[in-house]
Amino acid sequence: MVASIAILTSCSGQTKQLEMNTSKKENNPLLCDPQLGMCEVNTTSQPDSTKLKAKADNNKIQIIYFTDPICSSCWGIEPQLRKLKLEYGESIEIEYRMGGLLPDWSYNSGGISKPSDVAHHWDEVSIYYDMPIDGDLWLEDPLHSSYPPSIAFKAAQMQDKQKAILFLREIREMVFLEKKNITKWEHLEEAGKKSGLDTDQFKVDYEGHAKSLFEGDLKLAQEYGVRGFPTLLFVDSLGSKEIVYGSKPYTVFEQALFKSYSKARKKEYDKSWQSLFAKHNSLTAREFSELALKPRKEAETILNDLVNQGQLEKQTTKNGSLWILR
Repeated sequence: MVASIAILTSCSGQTKQLEMNTSKKENNPLLCDPQLGMCEVNTTSQPDSTKLKAKADNNKIQIIYFTDPICSSCWGIEPQLRKLKLEYGESIEIEYRMGGLLPDWSYNSGGISKPSDVAHHWDEVSIYYDMPIDGDLWLEDPLHSSYPPSIAFKAAQMQDKQKAILFLREIREMVFLEKKNITKWEHLEEAGKKSGLDTDQFKVDYEGHAKSLFEGDLKLAQEYGVRGFPTLLFVDSLGSKEIVYGSKPYTVFEQALFKSYSKARKKEYDKSWQSLFAKHNSLTAREFSELALKPRKEAETILNDLVNQGQLEKQTTKNGSLWILR
């Protein structure tokens, strides 16, 4: 893996307002340190020395999750995040915030200066995270920014927080597997319909108040000193926090939870394929392996057998597959 991977390994965040006036060289989102597992940006904030304002009650931990629709490392932690929700859903409350990974293509540094430079790197990290990602998007129909889908997510949140999470999953599958340019309204509207949103209201909010909500997320990321994506802040009822930067094994997220809330209790859940697909309409082999506690090769064999039995559909890309409940 090369050190100039960005939108692709742990993703760097453009934690700034829509009017960018900071140094592009210092805040280039396409430079990262593979040893840290995240791409960093400079920030003057010092969040580690402050307490955060928590919304969760004494019986829950609030997780503030800074992410971006095209952040490949955020896609890479979907297995861990889904498992955390299944095992500790009664002890956590996740607040999704958009970080603004790609404002535009006005920078030129680190060997990545245009969309086509990203294609090979996405193909590399698909293997690294064992999650299907097709880098040909950047050759065929590249995005000019990640801001439009981020604003669309805020519009979805205005209607329903749970439907917004479904919407985020839909647009991630579109961009990583289907090579769809999710800055285009036609794709955002399609994802909204699949997620159960009122698409008329969705468009009104997308073109209206959602932009200011997105700007609020960027401002909050600055205040908290978020330096890249994914960043998860585990905040207890007193405002004390544990921070997980970048893509990490499941045990790291679990440990951060227990440090913040020692009373958290692991819940047993049904690991059958029927139950898992009832909760999640689509799963990658890596996700199914994590959630079903099956070895990776065995997990893929089970999924393929279910396709042959007519129980699942398989969506295949050059870098992996997605299995969908019929």
